[in-house]
Amino acid sequence: MNVLLVFSAAVRALAGAGRLAALSLVMAAGLAFAGCHSYHVDATVENQTGAAIQLLEIDYPTASFGTDKLAAGELYRYRFQLRGSGAVRVQYTGGNGRMISAEGPTLSERQEGSLRIVLLPAGKIEFHPQITPAQ
Repeated sequence: MNVLLVFSAAVRALAGAGRLAALSLVMAAGLAFAGCHSYHVDATVENQTGAAIQLLEIDYPTASFGTDKLAAGELYRYRFQLRGSGAVRVQYTGGNGRMISAEGPTLSERQEGSLRIVLLPAGKIEFHPQITPAQ
């Protein structure tokens, strides 16, 4: 609901006899302003291996995401919320059929920001987190 409309209705109610209605509307507007902050991490996975990969899986505290395949040079984006804490783990099958895996930074609940994961040749993986500290 538009907060200005709520305040406008509250002012009209105060002018009339409905003080209880006005108080309810003001409280509703206060809740709208307070709101809840949703912490999330925007992840980007870049395939810079020089070949297509398969079965990409990124595990993070209490959940995971991924895709069946990612072409050379392609980006994969995903937004997630953190529950609990733990390390980020990446696993995929390279163009040569070899399983590649690595452990990245530790993330905790109430952190937010971005995480760039770069898949490089020879099975190397770089993690570039820009994450705020947990509050």
